[in-house]
Amino acid sequence: MNITKKRLLIYLGLSFGMAWLIFFIFIFTGHTWTGSTPEMLSLVSLGMLTPAIAHVITRKITNEGFRLTGEKSMMLGIDLKGKKWIFFLLAMLLPVVYSTLGDGVIWLFCPEAFGEAEVSSFVVIIYPLISVVNGVVLSFAAFGEEFGWRGYMMPKLIELMGMPKAIIIGGIIWGLWHAPLTCVGHNFGMDYPGFPYVGIILMCIMCTALGTVLTYVTIKTNSIWPAAFMHAVNNSMPSVLLLFMKQDVGIPLWIHALSYIPLILIVVLCLFLMLKKKNPAPEHTH
Repeated sequence: MNITKKRLLIYLGLSFGMAWLIFFIFIFTGHTWTGSTPEMLSLVSLGMLTPAIAHVITRKITNEGFRLTGEKSMMLGIDLKGKKWIFFLLAMLLPVVYSTLGDGVIWLFCPEAFGEAEVSSFVVIIYPLISVVNGVVLSFAAFGEEFGWRGYMMPKLIELMGMPKAIIIGGIIWGLWHAPLTCVGHNFGMDYPGFPYVGIILMCIMCTALGTVLTYVTIKTNSIWPAAFMHAVNNSMPSVLLLFMKQDVGIPLWIHALSYIPLILIVVLCLFLMLKKKNPAPEHTH
């Protein structure tokens, strides 16, 4: 078996095995995603660290080494030269843009889900900045995923099958990794037609889209840090429109799906920029 394929399969086995064990403990103890209790957040955060743990274990048992930067490295360096700082900044700001526009789509199709914000106008203005800072500062769990998915899985997939297929397969893998949590309502709730299968499919689509942008900023910077920052800010839900969203109004799943349109447009641009290069794999520095 090709050594790259062997390493990838070992990594995926460890990532899924450890994470699903944690997620199923969450499920079998009778929990659903009905609130962000400390217990729930702890379990999910621990699960988010398993891709990083799998990355390290795989490198150890397959003798791949632990180079911080360079060819086949862990891409842990931070290089802001040559305008690479722009991609660090974009990574932190893009979630604010596509999440706010996405919630704008929800507002357009489901205005009854919004009302008056029960916060001061100052908070409304400063909320996106708070989300960015909070996401970057508290990006440890997101680093756990990105150190695994973008730092290990995607370079292997790109080497084995090229960029287009790697983006699709990588997104499906990432989406299926979330499946146990989707089954307890973490991503889209539980009250929609086709639960949980439609939700799992939608999660795979969302992970493919978001994974495209995360892969792009990783390639442009030769570092997993922009992806970790972007993932963390994305998870902090930086859309200011959330302050106006009512908690007791159910939003149809198809409207949630339409809210991904702004992200999809960004994805198309990133995919175009990656595919127009002859060698789209990460450009490791030496």
